[in-house]
Amino acid sequence: MIRRTTADDWVRVRELRLEMIRDTPMAFGESLETAFAHSEAQWRIRGDRGAGPRQTSLVAIDSATDRWVGTMGGFLESGRPLLVGVYVSPSHRGRSQGVAAALLEGIERWARSEGDTLVLHVHQKNSRARVFYERHGFVATGVTVPYVLDPTNLEIEMVKQL
Repeated sequence: MIRRTTADDWVRVRELRLEMIRDTPMAFGESLETAFAHSEAQWRIRGDRGAGPRQTSLVAIDSATDRWVGTMGGFLESGRPLLVGVYVSPSHRGRSQGVAAALLEGIERWARSEGDTLVLHVHQKNSRARVFYERHGFVATGVTVPYVLDPTNLEIEMVKQL
């Protein structure tokens, strides 16, 4: 099941975010230490992104176990929809599982209501993610930005026409 998050989901939002950072620290612009320091109020704000205007936060839930197994978010940056916070638990990765594709479909539906392109930034060393994005129609724009946690590394901008 794919659904939007709410402020009341804050505990599960926190648990999944900590899992994400532990699993693939280079994929997120936040350290584990910083994430642990957030208050309940900050986690509630993150959860509420699913209900907020001009932004979204989706979660994939394994219906057999009720376990949160993936997430993607989006917000407007410089007036363009930006894909952020992409994660799928290792046990639910792969084309046959379909979790990442289902989450992306939901984000693209939201993004179409905000513009005609969807932009993302992916760490230069995150080849697994880059392959997924390319398979789903994203292309590198040639723009790079320093990775916020280590400016000696870059994030590659990719865009998809919707």
